[in-house]
Order: sequence, then structure tokens, then C-alpha cells
Amino acid sequence: MSAGEPGSVVRRMLLGSQLRRLREARGITREAAGYSIRASESKISRMELGRVSFKTRDVEDLLTLYGITDEQERASLLSLAREANVAGWWHSYSDVLPSWFPTYVGLEGAATLIRVYEVQFVHGLLQTAAYARAVVRRGMKGASEADVEKRVALRLERQKYLTEEGGPELHIVLDEAALRRPYGDREVMRGQLQHLIEISQRPNVRLQVMPFGFGGHSGESGAFTLLSFPESDLSDVVYLEQLTSALYLDKREDVAQYEKALKELQQDSPGPDESRDLLRGLLQLS
Repeated sequence: MSAGEPGSVVRRMLLGSQLRRLREARGITREAAGYSIRASESKISRMELGRVSFKTRDVEDLLTLYGITDEQERASLLSLAREANVAGWWHSYSDVLPSWFPTYVGLEGAATLIRVYEVQFVHGLLQTAAYARAVVRRGMKGASEADVEKRVALRLERQKYLTEEGGPELHIVLDEAALRRPYGDREVMRGQLQHLIEISQRPNVRLQVMPFGFGGHSGESGAFTLLSFPESDLSDVVYLEQLTSALYLDKREDVAQYEKALKELQQDSPGPDESRDLLRGLLQLS
């Protein structure tokens, strides 16, 4: 993965997890680690979660505190720190993005498996440009056309990962509500439904529709995304978007609960072929 691509986010997470293991192996508290680099306990916590960039001096001081004297091991971790600080391609869109979203874009682009339940609208990875434009205009009332178009361009850029060779697996359950709620005019919705029918036939896309007729189901808490990575050192991450922020959950028990909910949604929803038939039916009605 080249410099500036989503791997920088994953490298921050990898380095953070390694620093945490080294600290715990020495029985050193976060407070003591923070003191050693003139920082707070919360700063150490953010570093270990991969939520902030790394200063080379801080990493060097922490490695010394943790008793890492082997030059090769130190060089490897310091190299990881430098790579982790490379700005992602999405940095140029930061002026139109909420503060928490760049982290998600990086994680999404680095994932090999993306599992989603969506209820409000079609997921960003599957939106047409016209539908995305209608969604952005609705969510950014009063925004300039330039800002709207920049947000749409980012969405389309994200989609390239899905269609390029070696792209991630996308397993998504769309609630029927997302397909019936209109964004844009009739032609926009028809184009979006047709796009879903076509892209759902890609080998790396598994699209299911949770129909109204099923009633209550395990997605009652709302939309969520599960991200899985090729690196064995990284745990799966659950992404939950809120109105003014987002949550990233990686505790095993939390991830397990969302995996269980998604598995039940997949079991309770019609399969991909039946879901395409449902999409074709909605297309005929639109």
C-alpha cells in the first residue's frame, strides 16, 4: 500500500497496540508512561488506540522506558511511526468532513471485509452520484454547491476500493425503508435501484434486503458497520455514527454482540437472489 493511502490509519493502530503490549509487559501504568513523555494518561490512551499521530521523540522515549534496547526492534517501530503519520488521500476533503469521519475513511479503505446494516439510506459505497448528491444536500442544508460536489467526489473515490482488483468483501443488509425513502426525484431513485441490482452481482458484494413484512428484528438499535482487517494484530472494529460524533468499538465482547446481530439479520433476510428480485419489484413500482 503506497504512502498516503488508508494504511496510515491501520499503522497507527498497529503501533498503538504494540506500545500497549510493551507497556503492560513491564507493568507500567498509562499515567507513568504519560509522565515520561510529558503528556497525560489520556494522551497515552489515544496513542495506544491509534487515534492520534506519533512524535518520533515520544516513541523513542516510550521504547526506552519499556526496556526496548535492541536497535533492530527500535528501528522497526520508529519506521512504523513515520509511516503512520503520512496523511491519507482524503486529507484534501477535510474541510467538508466532520472531524470523526477521516478515521472511518481510512479504516474502510484498509478493511478486507466490510459488514453493514443500514436503515436510513443506501450505504455510501453503493450510492450513485445523483443519489449521493441528494443525500448530501439534505444533510448539508445551506452548503455551497462546491462543498456538496466535494463531498460527493469523496464518496465516489471511496467506492473505487470496492471495484478494483483485490477490493474488500462487502456484506450488507439494507432495510427496505432505505430503498423506499426518496432522495432526489423519481429518476434518481430509479437509477439508484438499478445500480444496486447491477453491483449486487459483483463477486465481492453480498446484498440482502430486510423487508418490511418481517417485522421486528435484531437491527433495532440502528445502523452499524463492522470492519475486519488482514493484519492478525488488529481486532475487528464496530463503527457507529451519531449526529455530532462517532463511536469506534473494538472490545471483543462489543464486537461479538454486533456480529451476532448482523448474523441474525442475514439469516432473517431473503438471500441475495431473492433480494435482487425485491429490488426489481421496487424498480417496476417506481
